[in-house]
Amino acid sequence: MIFNSEILKPVISSIERYGERYAFFINEKYYTYKEFGDSISNVRMALSLQTNHNKNVGLVINDDLETYASIFALWLEGNSYVPLHPSWPIERCVEIINEVGMDVILDSSNQTRYSSFHVINTKLLKHEQPFLTLDSSLDDESLAYILFTSGSTGKPKGVQITRGNVASFMNSFWKTGIIIDESDRCLQCFDLSFDVSVQSYLVPLVKGACCFTIPMGQIKYIYASSLIEDHKLTFGAIAPSMLRYLKPYFNELDASSLKTCILTAEACPVDLIEEWFNVASNTEIYDFYGPTECTIYCTYYKLNRSVANKSLNGITSIGRPMEGVNTIIVDENGNEVPVGIKGELCIAGNQVTKGYFNNEEKNHLSFFIKQIDGVLYRFYHTGDLCFKDSDGDIMYSGRLDHQTKIQGFRVEMGEIEYHAREFLKGANVVCLPYSNKQGLSEIAMFIENEQMNTDGLVNYLKNKMPSYMIPSKIIFQAAFELNNNGKIDKNRLKKLITI
Repeated sequence: MIFNSEILKPVISSIERYGERYAFFINEKYYTYKEFGDSISNVRMALSLQTNHNKNVGLVINDDLETYASIFALWLEGNSYVPLHPSWPIERCVEIINEVGMDVILDSSNQTRYSSFHVINTKLLKHEQPFLTLDSSLDDESLAYILFTSGSTGKPKGVQITRGNVASFMNSFWKTGIIIDESDRCLQCFDLSFDVSVQSYLVPLVKGACCFTIPMGQIKYIYASSLIEDHKLTFGAIAPSMLRYLKPYFNELDASSLKTCILTAEACPVDLIEEWFNVASNTEIYDFYGPTECTIYCTYYKLNRSVANKSLNGITSIGRPMEGVNTIIVDENGNEVPVGIKGELCIAGNQVTKGYFNNEEKNHLSFFIKQIDGVLYRFYHTGDLCFKDSDGDIMYSGRLDHQTKIQGFRVEMGEIEYHAREFLKGANVVCLPYSNKQGLSEIAMFIENEQMNTDGLVNYLKNKMPSYMIPSKIIFQAAFELNNNGKIDKNRLKKLITI
């Protein structure tokens, strides 16, 4: 089984070979691989004593050793985990529990919020013997985890990721050329409810390296920068929004210890990367792209220090598919478009997931079968507007749902944002379409800055774009709020638009 060989077997090997080396640095404390293995054994023994329980198990995602150990204990027992965030409203969490039918919840909290459910307190478990044996009968088609993301209907939708999906991703990841070994110190700054967290803890653990996490309640970009400097971290995946928050401190920050840095989770401005190059002076920097429905990343682009990097409207190219991933760009009728023509990016391959839990209607809309060169592929509609250039690199143009029609013309928010950033010397800008009182589409521009006179900006935009693309509202924010995944919270920005 590929999941055993790519993930479980290497992690067990790390525990056995590097017992006294550090596996984690959590909340200012180191934990060895032996302690990690002992914690996995504790949780696994408790799970093995449960009878006839649902294979999908709720996991309260605290930032502690027991939570990470619980993931591997579940996997060794052939179960999957469903993250339950401590800060999510309890009603949302209970809705997820009931939808999946979970009857066991693993919780390391001092006091659980789930007293009406069967809860295993993972901090209280003790098992004297290692329990890390592999079950060779486990099927790669069974689930590894279900991640619930926001749904347009207001109801969270659960993306099902199989063991085979995760193993295929890891196999493809190593073929990008990134190298990690037991001496590396790796950043894990994403919530365990977000897909990039899986890469962030798996990469160090399968290689015997140390995983440095960010405690809940900390300001992520400040804590992450301290970890990079104080502990000389060598590898990390971060969201561009974190770099934007760090930008005022670039002159003070030393990130020269970083060997490899992945920028991911949202579109990345090329000018921000060029400034980050000066801070991360010894670092290979990659832009990785991928939706949760395709298991973390699907494409990647390695940035170059010596030549201009490819970009569209100031946004870095998302590069080419990882090994085992197939990408096409299609028009509204599902036909592939020629090189240089924009359309929707669609993805196929072993990383494409089973789909949404208990939601056949959404699955039917999001996935489709298409024959290419006599072979049938199952594709996922990403909803991202892209085109391929003559070299085969994919240029990202924004979300299809962030397009709008103004006076009959199709308008891309990314183009307006690009020209505004150019005038504002790199300030962070977000444009969102909205409906006015007459039900017509207009554009609101949000600028991450103190209030300022906008006459110069508006005049500049008028010289660059048609009048129908000029925002009708300009709203200033001292700092854009981020959601739990480290992305700009556009839903909160929308609520600031008054009609």
